[in-house]
Amino acid sequence: MNKLQNETSPYLLQHAGNPVHWHPWGSEALDRAQQEGKPILLSIGYSACHWCHVMAHESFEDETTAALMNRLFVNIKVDREERPDLDKIYQGAHQLIQRRAGGWPLTMFLGAEDQRPFFGGTYFPNQARHGLPSFAELLQKAADYYHDHAAEIGRHGQELVSALAHIDAARPAEGDVLNPAPLDGARTALENSFDAQFGGFGDAPKFPHPSNIERLLRHWRSTADTREPDKQALFMCALTLTRMAEGGIYDQLGGGFCRYSVDDEWAIPHFEKMLYDNGPLLALYAQLWQASGDDLYRRIAAETADWAIRDMRAPEGGFYAALDADSEGEEGRFYVWMPDQVRALLTDDEYRVTAARFGLDGPANFEGWWHLRVVKAIDAIAEDAKTGASSVQRLLDEARAKLLASRAQRVWPGRDDKILTSWNALMIRGLAIAARSLQREELAEVAADCLDFIRRQLVVDDRLLATYKDGHARFPAYLDDYAFLLDATLELLQARWDTEHLHFACWLADRLLADFPDAAHGGFYFTASSHETLIHRSKSMSDEALPSGNGVAALGLNRLGHLLGESRYIDAAAATVRATGAGLEEYPHAHASMITALDELLNEPEVVILRGDTAEIDKWRAALDAVYAPQRLLFAIPADAVNLPGALELRRPQATAVAYVCRGTSCTAPLSSLEDVTAELQE
Repeated sequence: MNKLQNETSPYLLQHAGNPVHWHPWGSEALDRAQQEGKPILLSIGYSACHWCHVMAHESFEDETTAALMNRLFVNIKVDREERPDLDKIYQGAHQLIQRRAGGWPLTMFLGAEDQRPFFGGTYFPNQARHGLPSFAELLQKAADYYHDHAAEIGRHGQELVSALAHIDAARPAEGDVLNPAPLDGARTALENSFDAQFGGFGDAPKFPHPSNIERLLRHWRSTADTREPDKQALFMCALTLTRMAEGGIYDQLGGGFCRYSVDDEWAIPHFEKMLYDNGPLLALYAQLWQASGDDLYRRIAAETADWAIRDMRAPEGGFYAALDADSEGEEGRFYVWMPDQVRALLTDDEYRVTAARFGLDGPANFEGWWHLRVVKAIDAIAEDAKTGASSVQRLLDEARAKLLASRAQRVWPGRDDKILTSWNALMIRGLAIAARSLQREELAEVAADCLDFIRRQLVVDDRLLATYKDGHARFPAYLDDYAFLLDATLELLQARWDTEHLHFACWLADRLLADFPDAAHGGFYFTASSHETLIHRSKSMSDEALPSGNGVAALGLNRLGHLLGESRYIDAAAATVRATGAGLEEYPHAHASMITALDELLNEPEVVILRGDTAEIDKWRAALDAVYAPQRLLFAIPADAVNLPGALELRRPQATAVAYVCRGTSCTAPLSSLEDVTAELQE
C-alpha cells in the first residue's frame, strides 16, 4: 500500500494498492520533491471518471510503468472533488500550455521548488496511438526536459502564473454593468446556439447547463404579463427539458440524470450520475411544472427527488457524491437491456407497450444492447392497441416497477460515498423548491435533515469544511460551499421555517464577507484568506460545470439583505456583479448565474412575510406557491417564532394571520386575508 491508504476519498483509495508510490497533496510530498530534486507528477481525477479508470488499469497498475514513475518523479494523486482549488489552477494551466480545454484525468508535470507546471495533458495511453505518445515515453522525456532546461522552465513558470492572474482579472466595463443589457444579451446568445429540433445548446457532447435553462425560464416570466410575452424563451426551456426527460440521459426506470449526452438527441449518455447535476435539474423541472402545469415535468421532478433519497442518501442525512459510469468493467452495463431479458420479466401486454415506448422493438442503440429512451408517445401506443391512454400508462408503470426491481439485483456501479458540502447544498435547494411546487412536505424534511447534518458535522471551530466521509470532516470550505449553502438555506426557509436556519444563513454570509472578499476589486476568491498558499488564488465569475460561486453568492447576499433590511449584504452583492466587468456583456451566456443576480439587483425581489398560526399561514403559503414567481421570496413564520434578526423583528404577528409584502425598502401594512395578499401581489 502507498501513501493513499489512510485517505478517505474513494477515488484515492482506488489507487492505494497501485505499485505507484502515490502521495496525497501535502507538505510531505512537496518537501520530498525538493529534497530529492525530482519533479512532481500530479494526477487529478475522480471516482466516476471512465478515462481515469482506463489510465489506471493501463499504467498505474502496471509494475514497469510504476517503477519508472517512482524513479523519476514524486507522484501526487488528487481527487478533484475534494480539492477543486487545485483542479481549477491546473486545469487553467493546462489550457494555457496546450491551447485547449483540459479534462480528467489531468496529468501535470510540476517543478519541485514552486509547483509550477512545465508540461501537461489529460489521458495518455500505455501505447502510442491517436497522435499521443506512450505514457512511459512521455515520462522519460518530461523528466529529461526538467533536468536539462531548469532556467527555461523557471521563466515559463513565472509567465504562466502571471497569465493565470491576468485571466482571472476582470476587464473593466465601459460603463456601470448594473444595467439590463446583459439580460437581453444572454437571451439572444442562448437562442443563437439553441438546437430547435432536440433542445439544448450547441453540438454533441451535449450538457444540460441548468443555469442557462433557468435563465430562459426567468426571462420568460419577466415578460409574461407584458403585451409581447417571450414565448420563444419558454419554448427553448420546455423543449430542452422535454427532450432530456424523454432521452437516455434520463434514467427511465429509476429517475435521475446522467452527466451528459454523447449525441445531439440526448439518447445515449455518459452514464455517470452526479449529485451536482441532479439538484439543479430537480429544481428546474419543479419550476417548469409550476409555470406550465404539464404533468411530465411534475413526474420527472418527483422521480428525480425519489432517486436521490433512495439511492444517494446517507444514513446520517447527507447525500453521496456520484454513481460511476461503469459496472463489471463496462460503461453503462448496469442500465442496458436485451429484449428477451425484458420479455421474461413482463406480461405480454406489459411487454408490448414497453417495447413500443422505449424502442425495444427497434434496433439496438448501445454497443449491441438497448438503452431505454422514449421513442413513441403514449397516445400513439394507445391508438395502435385500440385502448385508452390511462391503460397504457398503467401497464408502463407496472412494467417499470418490475424492471427496476430486477435491475436492482445487478452488480451496481461504484458509488462515491463522500459527502460534499457544495453539492449537498445544490440538492437541498432542489428539494426545497420541489417541496413547495409539488406540495410534498417530506422533501422539505429531507432537505432540513441534510442541512442539519452539515451544521453538526461540517462546521468545526467556527469554520465550514468541504467534505465528509466515515465520520471525518476535512478540508477548509471553498467559496462554492458557503455560497451554495447560503442560497439553499434561503430556499429551505421558504419551504419550512426554522429560525436557527436563518441564523445559520447570516453566519454563512458573514463568513463570506470576512474570509473571501477581493477588497480591491469586488467579488470573492475561490479560497479563504487563511487557505494554504498555492501558485494562484483563483477568482472565477463565470459558470462552469457548477454555477458560478460568485454569481450564487451575489444572489444569496442580495436576497438576505432584502429579507433583513441589511444594506451591507446588498452592497456586497452589487460589488460582486460589478466585478465581473466587461465579460458580463461580452459573454452573457457564460455568466447566467451572475445575470440572475444582476436581475434581482435591478428588479428588487418581492419579499412576502406571513405571520400567524402555523396551520393557517401554511394554507396561505401553499396557495401562493402554486404560482411560478422566481423573484418572490415567501416566508411563513409562526407567530411564536422569536429572536428574529434585522427587519424581521418588525414583521410582528397579529391576532389573526397577516402578511407583509415588501419591495425594496417599503412594506405594506399588515394584510389580514389571502385575498388582500393576492390582490397586492397582482398589482
